[in-house]
Amino acid sequence: MARCTAPREGHRSASAAANCPACRHRYGRYGGYSSGSYSSPALSYYSSSGGSGGGRSSGGGSGRIKASWSKAGSSVLYTPTEVRALTPIRHTVESRAELPDLRDVFLCHAWDDRQGAAKELHDLLESLGVSVWFSEKDVALGTPLLREIDKGLAKSRVGIVLVTPALLRRLPAEGIADKELSALLAREQLVPIVHNTTYEALRNVSPLLGSRSGLSTAEEPMADVAAKLAELVAL
Repeated sequence: MARCTAPREGHRSASAAANCPACRHRYGRYGGYSSGSYSSPALSYYSSSGGSGGGRSSGGGSGRIKASWSKAGSSVLYTPTEVRALTPIRHTVESRAELPDLRDVFLCHAWDDRQGAAKELHDLLESLGVSVWFSEKDVALGTPLLREIDKGLAKSRVGIVLVTPALLRRLPAEGIADKELSALLAREQLVPIVHNTTYEALRNVSPLLGSRSGLSTAEEPMADVAAKLAELVAL
């Protein structure tokens, strides 16, 4: 009896199947196989993940994909890690969609950054149509700061914290920024934005905040980070 050559040579092509003495009588010269019809579990996995790069990047690699909340025609792309991190935040946005008079975003930042990186991020978001609670414009002189912050948190769909060297210096002092973070960390409402520092440095200061994945300007410009945030909160 003729033996099948698949264990030794494989049947991934039409010619391999046709040349097998055990199988060629069942499939004819090229019937039953084609070079494009064979697939393996690994190939199927990578294909369903958006290509080989997308499959391998499930742990935070270079593959970029669209998020489920991306609008038609959107050019904004995310890593799979970013999608996993932002999906619970998106659910919060959607669950609070019917609440009236909410700002899209509460911006938590260090006092030292109010005229620098925090204002840059605020201006980028506002230019994209995102309504932002920002202490520099939303807290009037002479009003109780903590009370205004409480109101801002309650009236915002999600919070973003701009993690900078200045914030890392201030967190151990348990100031106002620390109180804002405590309120935001209690809910699926917080997106860390790491700027001019690293997640490792953040984890050394605040392991709880450092355990939250977010976005980083080390990976892309601040303008691209703002575009992702704008898409995240769009309803």
